[in-house]
Amino acid sequence: MPSSLRDVARKAKVSTGTVSNVLNRPEIVAPETLARVRKVIDELKFVPNGFARHLRSGQSRTIGLIIPDITNPFYTEVARGAEDAANKHDYAVFLCISDTDGAKETSYIGVLLEQRVRGVLIAPTDDAHKSVELLRSHHVGVALLDHKSVGSQECSVSVDHVRGGEIAIQHLADLGHKEIVWITGSEDYRQCVDRGIGVANIAERAGVELTIIPLKILNTSTGEEAAKKVMALEKRPTAIFCANDMLAFGVMRELLRMGIKVPQDISLIGYDDIYFAPTAAVPLSSIFQPAYQLGFTAAELLISECEDTGEHQHKQIVFDPELVARSSTAHVSTMRTVRVMEDISA
Repeated sequence: MPSSLRDVARKAKVSTGTVSNVLNRPEIVAPETLARVRKVIDELKFVPNGFARHLRSGQSRTIGLIIPDITNPFYTEVARGAEDAANKHDYAVFLCISDTDGAKETSYIGVLLEQRVRGVLIAPTDDAHKSVELLRSHHVGVALLDHKSVGSQECSVSVDHVRGGEIAIQHLADLGHKEIVWITGSEDYRQCVDRGIGVANIAERAGVELTIIPLKILNTSTGEEAAKKVMALEKRPTAIFCANDMLAFGVMRELLRMGIKVPQDISLIGYDDIYFAPTAAVPLSSIFQPAYQLGFTAAELLISECEDTGEHQHKQIVFDPELVARSSTAHVSTMRTVRVMEDISA
């Protein structure tokens, strides 16, 4: 059985209050007593009951992190950034996966409130305002992750996804593509909605014929299904833009399985620039967003609010996305030349 605070006090021949002071306010304990109690703590391998202490004080050094998906390496990097920032400030992180389910997200918020977390870092699934209000009603700090603030009363760290959509389509348009498929998420994905706005902006200016294929789930499996839909279109596009890299990998895998070459037959670009985009069967062009920095910065802002001494100011930080062009996108003229040469050699 683990040793208790009373066991330490008994062996060190001091009161339980003195042991508590050694743990929490060592500066007020006489040096000789401090050394004696610490020695007993080491001998008994005593571990303080931090949760009980937090209950008494109403404070903790824990925060919650709610993200929609951990299988997507983008969110893995977000979580790593948040954990590194938390660790820097001696905080622990409770990780919760919402699976893009609003009810599950609300349930997790309830669990985190029961655990007396100091704050919650959340990538909301749908109604951010609802989640923020629930947390605020319990006087819990909150910061929005990869989502613009719904007001000025909370911190948020996001990416300019409208610009990201613009960059992707502009890249394809600059390569001469006029028939492009945009494979996106449903309207529940605020990020995809914003990217779609950017896509439409450039498509209209560049005279691009745009076909939209919406999906409820964005992963490699749905990417494979989307590729089949693309190939069933009456007019085959010369390029495809996918709402995330995992989706793009599924599209690429299915196209290659069907004998469609990337980029000789169809150019392909994703979004996120996850760490293995460069090592795909065909290195994937993608729109980079700083996943690690998103998580780290958001956690820093949240902890700043949790430890507010009257100087904290809510900030809404927006990062700029960047194009990372690789082998999966090519100029239309190059694609046609390669196809002709392959036909001749065949």
